[in-house]
Amino acid sequence: MIKVNIASKSFGTTAILRDIQFEVAAGETVAIVGRSGIGKSTLLKLIAGTDTHFTGTINCSKSKAIVFQEPTLLPWRTSLQNITLVHETLSVSEAREALARVGIAGKDDMFPGQLSLGQQRRLSLARAFAGRPEVLIMDEPFVSLDSETANEMVSLTEILIRDTRPATIFVTHSEDEAQRLGDRVLTLSGSPATLL
Repeated sequence: MIKVNIASKSFGTTAILRDIQFEVAAGETVAIVGRSGIGKSTLLKLIAGTDTHFTGTINCSKSKAIVFQEPTLLPWRTSLQNITLVHETLSVSEAREALARVGIAGKDDMFPGQLSLGQQRRLSLARAFAGRPEVLIMDEPFVSLDSETANEMVSLTEILIRDTRPATIFVTHSEDEAQRLGDRVLTLSGSPATLL
């Protein structure tokens, strides 16, 4: 489902990534860990296709969803609209089911600013999984949450991944999150960064 072969990635004259090869099968979750600034988010941008300036090849389904560190919600749209605007073929009842699956049923008409950070993160997950993506890219989606809320979010994500079975790449600083969600854990290390 995802096949990554990056020979090199640079910003100007600064080499960031080199010799990175791995694959992620449908239904598999690969966690990527490494120190801050090592290039984890850069790697995700290459896989997502939002950065195409690198040497190598990446083969990835076009059916993908991305969950960012901060909820990237439209503040002037309701919770329901944040889902249906992205997934135009989704019915209102299907969008409501997506909200219910993540534990925010009844929040349809609330705007993101009326939701807690935990609820905003749940809305981001609902939007990502509503379209049943073949590829899921998650960039530290539980960062800055208290430990109880983060634990709830990890458990919820485990269920959503199990039910939807996308090829998932998950970046985190938390070894516990990596071990819980990942079928495999890959570590970026060095300068330029490569996989250990």
